[in-house]
Amino acid sequence: MAGDTSEPPEQAPLTGLLERVQQAGEHSESVSLGAILDSVGRRSFAPFLLIAGLITLAPLVGDIPGVPTLMALLVVLSSIQLLVGRKHIWLPAWLLERRVSRQRFAKATRWMERPARWVDRLLKRRLVWLTRPPAHLPVALTCLLIALAMPPMEVVPFTANGAGLALTLFALALLANDGLMALLGYILTGGTLAVVILNLI
Repeated sequence: MAGDTSEPPEQAPLTGLLERVQQAGEHSESVSLGAILDSVGRRSFAPFLLIAGLITLAPLVGDIPGVPTLMALLVVLSSIQLLVGRKHIWLPAWLLERRVSRQRFAKATRWMERPARWVDRLLKRRLVWLTRPPAHLPVALTCLLIALAMPPMEVVPFTANGAGLALTLFALALLANDGLMALLGYILTGGTLAVVILNLI
């Protein structure tokens, strides 16, 4: 289910998901967002958050103008559907067909391999009251707020990276039932939004 966070975590949530993502559209010259999401499944909110966060953070991909805004749209659509109780996350075809070259995609995912292994060693089940239902609802609301703020972040240096990291932390929290990651996500969200507001006023 889209809001189900009670399943046991994978032994290495981030590394395992990254391995599946690397196989997306492996026989084509470019990789679509739809293929990436199909590789992780479209019934769970956490992988959607993780894909959006990692793409925003990744060099060579997240630096492409417009990519943070596209990832923001992905988070907005998936967050709203989680909040209204949909069991399967729907996305428009034009968004699913957004593509990146295979070479750029491969370089970006290879860059993530070592950090993924390091992060997986830090994850463990703790403070689960911050991740289990109904705690997934404030997580979704916070991610929705992050996504709505991401378009102006493209003109405020480094804040889009903060947003991508916050989304990644929330995704890891839900995947591993690690409430400490959620707590760090809330703190980072507050700091990033404060920087954006101060730079825009």
